[in-house]
Amino acid sequence: MSDLSVFIVDDDASVRDSLGLLLGLRGYRTAIFADAENFLQALSPDWRGCVLVDIRMPGIDGLALQRRLLEAACSLPVIVITGHGDVESARAAFKAQAVDFLEKPLDQAKLMVAIDEAFAKYQSSSQRREQRSHFAGLLATLTPREREVMELIVRGGHNRDIADELGISPRTVEVHKARVMQKLNVDGVAQLVRYSLGER
Repeated sequence: MSDLSVFIVDDDASVRDSLGLLLGLRGYRTAIFADAENFLQALSPDWRGCVLVDIRMPGIDGLALQRRLLEAACSLPVIVITGHGDVESARAAFKAQAVDFLEKPLDQAKLMVAIDEAFAKYQSSSQRREQRSHFAGLLATLTPREREVMELIVRGGHNRDIADELGISPRTVEVHKARVMQKLNVDGVAQLVRYSLGER
């Protein structure tokens, strides 16, 4: 399967064991934690996959863990599981961007669908991060003047307006613009605007 893992956080040993066994048999990689504190201590930016977290746990509960991950800009999507489902908890979980909110006893088919959806969400956000990082690397190759010209182009400035603002000739603006397009590997102003907004 992929190199993605399901990180299981549940204070109930029997739930941890049965989930670990079920997912292991289905070919998923798992890592298991008895509470949110241990999970947060071990948490690494290198982790790839999703988190399956119980809502009711002593200490930091599932919703509090979810909020902490959100505040830390952690990219691991969260699936919330609970033996005590209520509308308020479900709303709080989805508000904090949970992929799904599943009630125990877990329906295996729904669980697999939720995990696959969480993995897809992780991979798509991971690709966007890589693209942003790649674009940031290309931006670093621009000279300060090229960067100024690019920012004015993105704001909708025409060559003559940019020339007036920067005190240079429209022809020089054209040269800078061509260099910006070449260095950033874009083929037009629309693509440049989209890239600069972080949308590839």
